[in-house]
Amino acid sequence: MTADLIAVVLLLAVTAYACAGGTDYGAGFWDLTAGGAERGARARRLIDHAMAPVWEVNNVWLIFIFVIMWTGFPTLFQTVFSAMWLPLALAAVGMVLRGAGFALRKPTRSLAGRRVYGAAFAVASLVTPFFLGAAVGGVASGRVAPGTEASSDAWANPTSLLFGLLAIVSAAFLGAVSLSADAARFGAPDLVGYFRRRALVSLAVLAAFSVGTLAVTRYDAPHVWHGLTHGWGLAFVVAAAVLSAASGWLLRVAGNWSRVTAVGVVGAAVVAWGMAQRPYLIPTSLTVAEGAGDSTTLRWLALVTLVAVVLIAPAVAFLYWLDTHGELEALTDADLRGDGPGGDGPTDVGRPAAG
Repeated sequence: MTADLIAVVLLLAVTAYACAGGTDYGAGFWDLTAGGAERGARARRLIDHAMAPVWEVNNVWLIFIFVIMWTGFPTLFQTVFSAMWLPLALAAVGMVLRGAGFALRKPTRSLAGRRVYGAAFAVASLVTPFFLGAAVGGVASGRVAPGTEASSDAWANPTSLLFGLLAIVSAAFLGAVSLSADAARFGAPDLVGYFRRRALVSLAVLAAFSVGTLAVTRYDAPHVWHGLTHGWGLAFVVAAAVLSAASGWLLRVAGNWSRVTAVGVVGAAVVAWGMAQRPYLIPTSLTVAEGAGDSTTLRWLALVTLVAVVLIAPAVAFLYWLDTHGELEALTDADLRGDGPGGDGPTDVGRPAAG
C-alpha cells in the first residue's frame, strides 16, 4: 500500500514538472522561433519577463522526482539511469546551458554576446524536453529492464522519438498559452494575437502527434497502448481530448481560463501514461511492488511528502498566484519596446511583433 502511494506521488511530481517546467521550455521554443534581433525583440522581452520570477522554482519538481526514485524505487533509478545515461546526460547538459544562457544574455551588453547566450537558451529549450521525453518513451516501450545495458535502442526507437517530439510540442503549447495570457495582462494586444495564433497551431500539431503516438504504441508498446484504451488510462485520454477542445475554444474567444485548461491537457496526458503502465514501473519487467525500496524508507518518504505538501506546496502555489496576477514586477509597453528601465534601447519602437 505504501509503495502504491509513493508511486502515485512520483507520477504527480512528473506531472507537475511536465506542466510547470514544460511552460518554461515552451517559452524557450518561441524565443528560438521569434525571428531576427529586431523582429523578435518585443516577443523576447515578454518571454524574459514572464520567465524571470519563477523559472528556477520549476526545477524543484525535478529534484523531487529524483529523490523519490532513488530512495523509494532504487531499482527503477538504477535501471533507467544505467540504460539511458546518454539521453539523460544530454538533457542535463541542456538544462545547464539553458539556465546559463537565460541568466547571462540580458546583462550582457554586446550584441554578439546576447546572441550567443540567447542561442544557447533557445536551442537547449528544445534539446532538454526531447531527450527527457525520449527516456520516458524508452520506459513506456519496455525496452529497458533490470540489468539492461546502455544502448541506442533504449531511447532511439519509434515510441521514444514520438514521446520526445510530444514533449517539445506540449511545451510549445503551454508556453504560447501562458505568454498570450501574460501579454493580455501587460496590455500588449499585438503580442496577445501573436502568441494566441501560435498556441492554436501548436494545439493542432499536439493533437496530430498524440493520435500518431497512440497508433505507434499499439505495436511498439502494447502494454501501454492497452492501458491507454481501457480503464483509467482511457478516462484520462478522454479528459485530455475534452480539455484540448476547451482550450481551443477559449483561445479563440480570448477566455481567461485557457491557461488552466492547457495545463489540464498536458497533466491529463501524463497521468494517462502513468495509469496505462499499471501495475508496472517498467512494462512489463518491474512492478511497483518489485521495485519498491525498504518499507521503513517508504514510510519516511511518505512523511517527507506530507511535510512538503503542507509547507512547500502552498508557498509554490502562492508564488504562481503572485506571478500570474502581476504582483511581482510591473511591465510597461516601454519595457517591451526596449526603452524602459533595463531595456536594450529603442530597437523596435512602435513595431508590433510579427504575426
